[in-house]
Amino acid sequence: MKEKKDKKKVLFICTQNSARSQIAEGILRSLHGDLYEVFSAGTEPSTVNPYAIRVCEEIGIDISNQRSKNVDELKGTHFDYIITVCDHAREACPFFPGDGVRIHKGFEDPAGISDSGKAALDMFRETRDEIMDWIKTEVVKYT
Repeated sequence: MKEKKDKKKVLFICTQNSARSQIAEGILRSLHGDLYEVFSAGTEPSTVNPYAIRVCEEIGIDISNQRSKNVDELKGTHFDYIITVCDHAREACPFFPGDGVRIHKGFEDPAGISDSGKAALDMFRETRDEIMDWIKTEVVKYT
């Protein structure tokens, strides 16, 4: 296992840091935590969405201890990769010293669905699976 100092630092950003970036953080840490030190933050943070926690639990990933953070909390931290997962965050993404490689992949906001219950849960699962596939096939190519 690589030492923490040898790990590349990755930051996932979305607007509220409630679903997409939280899911991405949990998935990358679960798949490649030995290679990456993973963070997430939002430009307008709120709280971690319970559906995001639930759909990650379904695949054996625990994000229940993650919290929604403002990108300002991470200023001064050098990131090797800054990945925006929504278009709004891409436009609002602040400058980070050392400005790592910027990557963007927009995912639909599952929290934006007006339904609750099964329809919302299905949307969160779909987003989770899209993020998982993207991380498995694309993110590792960038890094």
